[in-house]
Amino acid sequence: MTYIVRRRWAHAAAAAVAATLVLAACGSSDSGSGSGSAKAADGAAAAKAALAKGGTITVWAWEPTLKQVVADFQAAYPKVHVNLVNAGTGNDQYTALQNAVQAGKGVPDVAQVEYYALSQFALGKSLTDLGDYGAKSLSKTYSPGPWNAVNINGGVYGLPMDSGPMALFYNKKVFDTYKLPVPTTWEQYLDDARKLHKADPKAYITSDTGDAGLTTSLIWQAGGKPYTVDGTKVTVDFARDAGTAAYTKVWQQLVSEHLLAPVPGWSDQWYKGLGDGTIATLATGAWMPANFASGVKAAAGDWRAAPLPQWQTGAHAGAENGGSSLAVMKAGKNHDLAYAFLQYANQGPGVQARIKGGAFPATTADLNSPAFLDTTFPYFGGQQANRIFSDAAKDVLPGWSYLPYQVYANSIFNDTVGKAYVSGTSLTDGLRAWQDKSVAYGKQQGFGVG
Repeated sequence: MTYIVRRRWAHAAAAAVAATLVLAACGSSDSGSGSGSAKAADGAAAAKAALAKGGTITVWAWEPTLKQVVADFQAAYPKVHVNLVNAGTGNDQYTALQNAVQAGKGVPDVAQVEYYALSQFALGKSLTDLGDYGAKSLSKTYSPGPWNAVNINGGVYGLPMDSGPMALFYNKKVFDTYKLPVPTTWEQYLDDARKLHKADPKAYITSDTGDAGLTTSLIWQAGGKPYTVDGTKVTVDFARDAGTAAYTKVWQQLVSEHLLAPVPGWSDQWYKGLGDGTIATLATGAWMPANFASGVKAAAGDWRAAPLPQWQTGAHAGAENGGSSLAVMKAGKNHDLAYAFLQYANQGPGVQARIKGGAFPATTADLNSPAFLDTTFPYFGGQQANRIFSDAAKDVLPGWSYLPYQVYANSIFNDTVGKAYVSGTSLTDGLRAWQDKSVAYGKQQGFGVG
């Protein structure tokens, strides 16, 4: 298997991307008039015809397995040429994409857009509603978390490319050395953190210096819904959210008792800590094994995957952390051929090519296939880790929403919640500050925010 180095979910995104949104046309699908089923049939036929006719499309994406997908796609449809461009990772691409939309030139036909950022581009009327191609009928094709993410205000604005159902990765060697139980609840996780750090003051249960993606994912898993979105009507409420309260109760103790390694994620120190056992666990998306195999080679065989600890004993609740869609840009020149590529890459033969390259799928058929479930991971001591990840995908709680300007919100996380990690500010106060700034910004952008 070829492993993929993936980025973390929380990006320090520039506010400039969000500031260029135009909200005057927000709140409705961009579908035209006519019967939905008739339009879907026409769209599907048009996409099929585009493959036979051929042509050129430009795809902006940074995900490395798409290189093989493009090669296979062009071999299958020799009249088609795909210009695959890495215009930057995450926010770098979003900035370039928004600039191209604003300029009215240089917009690609297809763009990789992460789930947390998708609604921002959809509400800004930059994306094509794929319902006209029959995409709404694909709801059972994908796991709930990714499918919910691409459905915005009744439209489908992308096809899920991968997913990040969360699991707990733990250093079995460390846990065995200190006779720690693999935690099944977050309270037990806290207890393990105390015992580990007491036994070895240089060792920590995990690292966290403030990560918007981790915070929102754990609140999601706790049943929280601090964001509600209805078109341009948005509510931000961490203060009265039960899931947020469950998260802060445990995480505040980890922060206050100095049980978290003060090491930024994805830094050299972080990789070193994962390798030498001073960082003992990591709660993140199912795409993480690729990073262990490529970046933490010294600890091969030491690590294992386990279900994410629960906020309530006996529960089976999960959340997503990471993942992207492929979307058809409205200003692109060839919508039909672009959608045909999306189908191939995210629903057709391209899915298997990406799985072989190390990607974690969003398609239910692959998540439940014996070949996928029985895959052994040498890095994890031969563990069939996909069984844990597949179950995690089924446990993702429904109903989660991100802000239609989450890119901006995440960019101010360290200036608000992040203070709780380096000062006397509590997580509760930090989340309130994040809430207040997010509300103020939303109002400035023309949203009805409460």
